[in-house]
Amino acid sequence: MRTKDSVVVITGASSGIGRATARAFARKKACLVLAARRPEALESLAGECRKLGAKAVAVPTDVSDAAAMDRLAARAIEAFGRIDVWVNNAAVAAFGRFQDVPLRDFERVLDVNVLGYVHGARAALPHFRMQGSGILINVSSVVAAIAQPYAAAYSISKAAVRALGVSLRAELILDRLTDVHVCTVLPAAIDTPIFEQAANYTGHKVKALPPVHTPQRVARTVVKLARKPRREAVVGTVGRFMLLQYKLTPGTLEAVMARQVDKTQLSRRHVAAASAGNLYRPSAAKRTARVEGGWHGRSRTARRRLLALTLLAGAGKVLRKRQAAARDLGVQAKASSSTPA
Repeated sequence: MRTKDSVVVITGASSGIGRATARAFARKKACLVLAARRPEALESLAGECRKLGAKAVAVPTDVSDAAAMDRLAARAIEAFGRIDVWVNNAAVAAFGRFQDVPLRDFERVLDVNVLGYVHGARAALPHFRMQGSGILINVSSVVAAIAQPYAAAYSISKAAVRALGVSLRAELILDRLTDVHVCTVLPAAIDTPIFEQAANYTGHKVKALPPVHTPQRVARTVVKLARKPRREAVVGTVGRFMLLQYKLTPGTLEAVMARQVDKTQLSRRHVAAASAGNLYRPSAAKRTARVEGGWHGRSRTARRRLLALTLLAGAGKVLRKRQAAARDLGVQAKASSSTPA
């Protein structure tokens, strides 16, 4: 699909991946409909996009409100006459032990991260079906496959988003709508403000789990999917190797992930008071209306490559063992078949 002049709706556009994605589409001269809860942050982003040569409108929206999402779709049609790409990206997070996160907060994460995507799909897909074309892009996470401790609600929500994509693609196959696509993006750890804005019941400041990738890398992947859709796209070499190794040695990787998160993601030097973060109202801090979270995604390239090589070596070792075992079984079977009765 041509990116220029295509109509793109982006939720969660005020910061992080959403803001980076809006800028990436703006450089391609797309027509943008930007949604989030913060009007001021959206208006500043719309101004940035117009300076890059794009058309852009800001539509303050809470994705957990189904009627508001229908109005968002209607506003896109009113402004530009159609919807070509819908990016479900808005997300919140809550960190803490499973029993320590208040049930109300747990439910709010699922409302935004799961039902928000459901509302987006239900708002966009009728237009895609009527047009006979369109691309729904859902931003999930690597934790959809490899859940983390202290983030049960977030991990559950991202697994649900991945399952939503599979189910919707199956229905489109049955309906023979070959030009309507559903794509799922699976980023690894990304340098965004979500860690600062999240609800936190760990007692410690939460940091991005290294190696950290840039939001711009995810944005480039989303733009590529808009041009050439595919089922799923993992962002980050480490994420791809983690998914591979999880298939081969799930128990080992779960143990490694648990220790890594406990050791690295929770700061031992900085105590944090319990907080619901931005779950119920958007952050008032202007510094959170930005793309990066300050976790220095670009400066961790060497560390990222080292970890990727380590994961690859581990996956390769397991694969070689399995291949050797399969060869041994084949030799034994051949020997048995050639033995006289």
